[in-house]
Amino acid sequence: MTGKNTIAEEFQEAPPRVSEWRRFWRVFLQRRIVIFGMVVLLILVIIAIFANFLAPYDPYRGEMEDSLQQPNSTYWLGTDIQGRDTLSRLIFGTRTALMVGFVTVGIAAVIGVTLGLIAGYFGGIPSMIIMRIMDALMGFPMLILAMLFAAVLGGGIQNVIIALSIATLPAYARVMNGLTLSIRENDYIMAEQAMGSSNIRIMLGHILPNAIPPTIVLITLQLGGIIMYLSQNPVLSFAPGIAIMLVVFAFNMVGDGLRDALDPRLRGIL
Repeated sequence: MTGKNTIAEEFQEAPPRVSEWRRFWRVFLQRRIVIFGMVVLLILVIIAIFANFLAPYDPYRGEMEDSLQQPNSTYWLGTDIQGRDTLSRLIFGTRTALMVGFVTVGIAAVIGVTLGLIAGYFGGIPSMIIMRIMDALMGFPMLILAMLFAAVLGGGIQNVIIALSIATLPAYARVMNGLTLSIRENDYIMAEQAMGSSNIRIMLGHILPNAIPPTIVLITLQLGGIIMYLSQNPVLSFAPGIAIMLVVFAFNMVGDGLRDALDPRLRGIL
């Protein structure tokens, strides 16, 4: 009887199963700095959506007599050389920056993850071709490479997105390639292969889900790096500089929180 009671007590003391979503949000939101980053990103998204209502002036029209105005009661952040309101251009620039950032990172992530997955899983000639191309692209600084492709493709927001996507592509391919090489050696992958599972099923059903958390963190970090402004007037560069600092800081803090929440070794137990 004593043995049976001991076994029953052990089963009764087993911790209840915790929802993974609940665990994720608990770890993700337990640090105030991550919450601050989320609030900043939410404010930026709201500004981008309602830019037409928030901007006090037309960001594309200016008065030459108001050229290079210092911050004052009429123009809170001054004007540029064409007399355009800096605050209005900053508000509308939020929409453009977020759109370029998310679309660029989305395209680069999808293509890079796909190429890295193929290279890491199959190895051999596919890996050699893909990774040598990625190595060649990584031989140039990202900004220089983006400017090179932008010069070749021409102006326009679409070409900017394409140029930045190509420039950021190697990071995703190399990270995914390394993760795939590590994951494919696990016993459960070998068991799937022994059971005759197709390569597509193994790659999409087992390798990709296990490689997603580090990729998500990389995406959040890349978003901050994609968004940038170039300016010469110190007064004009101050407000955009603060905005860039907040955006990059917010994305980095959210990425740090995602890393803690998605990594089983860091998130602990509930």
